Amino acid sequence: MDSSEHDSSMTSTGVASGGTLPPGLTEEEAEEIQVELTKVEDEIQTLRQVLMAKERHATELKRRLGIGPLSEIKQNFTKGWHEVQCSNAYLTASSTFEEIGRSDAYKRTQETLSQAGHVTSAAFSSMGSAIRNRFGEMRNSPSFKSFEDKVDNMKYKVMGQSNGESGHSPTSNNAPF
Repeated sequence: MDSSEHDSSMTSTGVASGGTLPPGLTEEEAEEIQVELTKVEDEIQTLRQVLMAKERHATELKRRLGIGPLSEIKQNFTKGWHEVQCSNAYLTASSTFEEIGRSDAYKRTQETLSQAGHVTSAAFSSMGSAIRNRFGEMRNSPSFKSFEDKVDNMKYKVMGQSNGESGHSPTSNNAPF
């Protein structure tokens, strides 16, 4: 398509299809702008095609070098992390945290929390021992022994009859719950 065909198609599609011209714009100026717009859009399309060809070529080169998607992601991540570590925000925050870590208030707080952790650990340990001892006492109590006998008796009745055994209980007390 030569420029005269291009101009006539722009007039028929660009300016005429829009209906009215924007204020302060003559028909000739509108046609010139339309032609320039078409050229720019053609250049954009050409650049897209060139970019796609370059991307395909780069992909082929990476494939030939043995660089796969996973190694590329790893490389991008490493590069990104390096950039973060070199950033002013990271360096400032890192410096601030180092200063906080050297402060007396931080050291006192750390010691206090450490002591609180030891005290809490000891309290839970002694509470666990007390609960274990209390359960031991309960297990040896007459009421628990009676309950245990009743559970054994019920188990024997249920399991014994299903196994075809006689209805005799191993415990002396045959009373149900």
